[in-house]
Amino acid sequence: MAKANKTNETEVSVTEFINSYVDNEQKKADSFQLIKLMSEWSGFSPKMWGPTIIGFGSYHYKYASGHEGDNLIIGFSPRKAEFSLYVYSPTEENNSLLNDLGKFKMGKACIYIKKLSDINIEILEKLCKSTIANSKENQENTF
Repeated sequence: MAKANKTNETEVSVTEFINSYVDNEQKKADSFQLIKLMSEWSGFSPKMWGPTIIGFGSYHYKYASGHEGDNLIIGFSPRKAEFSLYVYSPTEENNSLLNDLGKFKMGKACIYIKKLSDINIEILEKLCKSTIANSKENQENTF
């Protein structure tokens, strides 16, 4: 039997989450700026995914193993130490864009930044739009 996703869309208010969870004023301002930008770039309203992730759009996936579920297309989490940006899909274009992004660390599937001013917002927009386009091409999406 396939395991259920741990991170699913919830009905929690994004604004209430930021106001109650984020205790740093700069991180709070950056969070609201990311919401504005990602909403514009994706065309989707922000939704909470699990207890700490803010996502924009969703897609349905199904693996050969039978495991399937829904996931956000792009999003972020204002974690205590740094932001986790879920905006990356491993394409040649995105790998090239990373060279001009600015100050960040790369995880397996996410980008870690301390604050928005550390990165190039135009490159972030290109990463987000490329990831959205890649998602549309390769997944059963909910658009």
